Amino acid sequence: MKQNIIFAGMTAALLSCGTTRQKQSSMHLIALDPGHFHASLVHQQMYPGIDSTIQVFAPEGPEVKQYLASIERFNQQSGPSVHWAADVYTGPDYLEKMLQQPAGNIVVIAGNNRLKATYIRRSVSAGQHVLADKPMAIDAAGFDSLQASFREAAAKKVQLYDIMTERYEIRNTLQRELAQLQEVFGTLETGTLDDPAVVKNSVHHFKKLVAGKTMVRPAWYMDETQQGDGIVDVTTHLVDLVQWTCFPEQTIDFHHDIRIDSARRWATTMSLQQYADITGQTGFPPYLTKNVGKDSMLHVYANGAFDYTIKGVHANISVTWNYQAPEGTGDTHYSLLRGTRASLVIRQGAEQQYKPVLYIESALHNDTAYAKTVEAHIATLAQKYPGLALKANDKGWEIVIPEALAKKHEALFGKVMQQFLEYVRNNNMPAWEVPNMLAKYYTTTQALALAKKQ
Repeated sequence: MKQNIIFAGMTAALLSCGTTRQKQSSMHLIALDPGHFHASLVHQQMYPGIDSTIQVFAPEGPEVKQYLASIERFNQQSGPSVHWAADVYTGPDYLEKMLQQPAGNIVVIAGNNRLKATYIRRSVSAGQHVLADKPMAIDAAGFDSLQASFREAAAKKVQLYDIMTERYEIRNTLQRELAQLQEVFGTLETGTLDDPAVVKNSVHHFKKLVAGKTMVRPAWYMDETQQGDGIVDVTTHLVDLVQWTCFPEQTIDFHHDIRIDSARRWATTMSLQQYADITGQTGFPPYLTKNVGKDSMLHVYANGAFDYTIKGVHANISVTWNYQAPEGTGDTHYSLLRGTRASLVIRQGAEQQYKPVLYIESALHNDTAYAKTVEAHIATLAQKYPGLALKANDKGWEIVIPEALAKKHEALFGKVMQQFLEYVRNNNMPAWEVPNMLAKYYTTTQALALAKKQ
């Protein structure tokens, strides 16, 4: 079924005038089976040279309706002002219809991860640029397909990229900047298996309130064969940050630079009522019955942890999904980089009121010369990041970050899209990006393979 949707606050005459002018010189964004809310988040702003009509190809169902509702909501927001329209096709042959679109547009893929490898491969083969939500691969077969997709993208001269929003989160950005300051951080320790030099842990929750309402998650989100195990999902961001922070602009060769030392996976259990509360469904679909135990509890393999060595540095990664956070708490993130002069630590626990805070912790913090050095470097960084300041504590310093720099997660998707558009227009993606994307997905899929053997 094909339908043209013009959203509230936008007249048909204006839409027709705008798109007619743009089509000669603009690219379209194509939303392919937008089953995850991340698909809509790139539309919170407009982009020069991008047509204001989104081409949507998806199966009929609640997921595409939620996507379109999100676009309409953005069109009605107070700022920044956006005026998206959607040209929607929801027939069963939606993928084939998408592949018939003129080459050179941008396909945005965020949804069922089992389908993602196929969507990416075929979109690239059709000559489209692809911006994909993580993870681009959830198992070894998906990783093999991804390697082929990158080879074809190079042959077709199109860009393939994943949405790494966490690089733009200010605490992660500053942790990376500080790690390059030898007078403050020193050099990165190598660590050991028992005492890694790099640690990244995150805790999430299935049941969340958004605008006072429980976020609705699709049933397939609970199936590791469709969403992917936790060890290959959220960990994508964590592994990316290890590479991006510890080895900036360095190429990582997964054949030689990475070794998985240990890995494990475990399930979060939820009752049928808990499942119904977050999906709106009254029963488990057939594909989930394999994960329903004798106690009638659903086992969701959303949790994973692994130790690995990257370029000789020992790192630990873990992700945990609980059903619901206790009242007054929330998701948490912990990140440790251990240097020879200081540790750079991000904490997001009760002491931080569940908001991420970056610290410099060093045994040298009482040394006057070292303290002055730290203060001088923060003053220099404050020229780039206005309002940055230091707050002393008994271990060193807290980095005080003004609210203006602390963008919410949802706002970071536009940053990724802007960067991707530069790569598309100028064909200037850094040489290290593609091998490092492959290194990242090799790490996660190999960790899963090892965990399944335990």
